[in-house]
Amino acid sequence: MSDRIPMTRSGYDRIKAELYDFENEKMPEIEKRIAEARAEGDLKENAEYHGARESQGMLQAKINMLKDKLKRADIVDRSKLPKDEVVFGCTVVVKDLDFGDNEEFTMVGAGDEDFDAGKINITSPLAQGLVGKKVGDKAEIEVPAGTNRFEILEIRFDDE
Repeated sequence: MSDRIPMTRSGYDRIKAELYDFENEKMPEIEKRIAEARAEGDLKENAEYHGARESQGMLQAKINMLKDKLKRADIVDRSKLPKDEVVFGCTVVVKDLDFGDNEEFTMVGAGDEDFDAGKINITSPLAQGLVGKKVGDKAEIEVPAGTNRFEILEIRFDDE
């Protein structure tokens, strides 16, 4: 998994802040819970101890995932990207050729995705099927639910 992860500076900073919180706020709390539970004696039947250890393991997995994202981060300079095609950072309006409705997607990086708000990760299959397309182009994108067919209606760059 050495693939670079494109993201904005704000997405990178958001992930870094979340990592800081996990390492410096949440992990010490869990370690304190473990120490308190350990002080109660017999660990075999100590539910508090086992629960805290499980929480510690899950939090450590999240910390490792965030560190990996930061290590592979590729901060994208949007000023160097083409303005006439679907690229990282643009908002694209498409017409769904099967249902006839228009949809709007903003191509974002790790840490900024929010599908409900139309912000899709640039590495997702949907975004990858749109990247490089220009206004008037059609795209057929294989997704788990089948094939999505779109026509590109508009490409714009909103300020961050």
